[in-house]
Amino acid sequence: MTQTPDLRRLIEIIVEELAAASRGGAPSRCSCHSIAYECCPDRLHGVLAAGATRIGVHASGGAAADVASMIDHTLLKPDATRRDIELLCQEAAQYSFASVCVNPTWVATCASLLKKSSVAVCSVVGFPLGASTADAKHFETRRAIFDGACEIDMVINVGALKSGDLRLVERDIEAVAGPCRESGAVSKVIIEAALLTDEEKITACTLAKAAGAHFVKTSTGFGPGGATAHDVALMRKVVGEDMGVKAAGGVRDLESLKAMVAAGASRIGASAGVRIVQELGGQTPTATAKAY
Repeated sequence: MTQTPDLRRLIEIIVEELAAASRGGAPSRCSCHSIAYECCPDRLHGVLAAGATRIGVHASGGAAADVASMIDHTLLKPDATRRDIELLCQEAAQYSFASVCVNPTWVATCASLLKKSSVAVCSVVGFPLGASTADAKHFETRRAIFDGACEIDMVINVGALKSGDLRLVERDIEAVAGPCRESGAVSKVIIEAALLTDEEKITACTLAKAAGAHFVKTSTGFGPGGATAHDVALMRKVVGEDMGVKAAGGVRDLESLKAMVAAGASRIGASAGVRIVQELGGQTPTATAKAY
C-alpha cells in the first residue's frame, strides 16, 4: 500500500513515542503499584492528603469541593430511569462535580435540570464498543451538542487500531473532535486500555493528540478492565501536559482516586463520586447557581 506523506509522518510520530517509552533511561517503577517511582501514591500519600496541587486541593481548605470539581459523576447503566438521572443531577449540583456523564438519550434532560448550575453535561458517543462508523459518531456528537452536551466521551474503533488501520482510527477520532472544536465542546477519547498492548495504547494516544482531542480516557467501564495507575502514567507520558487524562472504570474510593491522580490523571470518571467526596470531609454546600 502506498503511504501518503501524512500517514508516513503519523507512523514516524508513533515510532518515536514507542521508542521513548521503551528507552533504557525511563524512570524505575515502584514495586507496590508498578508505576514510575516518583509517582508512587504511597510516597505521595502525605502530600496528597495535605493538598497536592495536582489534585487542586489548597491549604486554605475546601478539599472535598476541589476534588469534586475533577470528577465526572457518571451513570451509564442501560436501565437508568428518569428518577435515577434526576438524582444524579441533584447530587452533581450539590457537590459541584465537573459534569454528569450520561447516555445520549438523557442529555436534554440533564441540560434542563442543570441549566442554573456550574455542572457540565457530558455524553458518550459510539458507546460502549466503539464499533460504529465514523459518520455515525459524527452525527451522534452533533446531536448530543445540540441537546446540550458540552463534553463528549467517544470510544475509538478498537478493531481498526488492532488491525493497524491507523488512518481509519484517526478519521474516527476526528469525526468527533472536529464538531467539538467547532462548538467549543470538550472531546475525550476512550481507548479501552484493557484491550490494548502498551504499544497500542501509545499509538491510540498519539492518534488522539494528532486529531486535536482534549483528553484521552482509559476505559468505558464496560470492558474487561478499568483504569490502572500504569495505564494512566503511560498515557500521561505520551500526551504530555497539553492534554487531559481521564481515569475511569473501577475508581470507587478516595485511595483509588489518589493513585490515579498521582499517576497523572486530571479528570476522574466515577459513579461513586459522592462516596469519594464524603471520605474527604462530608457534604459540601449546594453549588451557587450560575450558567456554565
